[in-house]
Amino acid sequence: QVQQESWAETTEGTGINLTCSHPEIVADSTHWYRQFPHQPPQLIVTAVRGTKPVLEPAGQLWVSADRRWSALCLGRPRRGDAAVYYCALG
Repeated sequence: QVQQESWAETTEGTGINLTCSHPEIVADSTHWYRQFPHQPPQLIVTAVRGTKPVLEPAGQLWVSADRRWSALCLGRPRRGDAAVYYCALG
């Protein structure tokens, strides 16, 4: 089972961390998507472990060494980054 926050909120320019945990599943890879209203999900980053920069929206993805947990860290989100964010396991 994959667990994410059902809701997260911040003000424009204030960083936020979105987390994804799956204690019973070791992911081969972790993917994060975002979805705007009336559009299909867009892949924004994929990683196996460690940290990886995210270009749009600007930030980074951190995947735990045991590959059971990840955090998408958005450093200075803009109003236009408001969307539904999903993690998925490969």
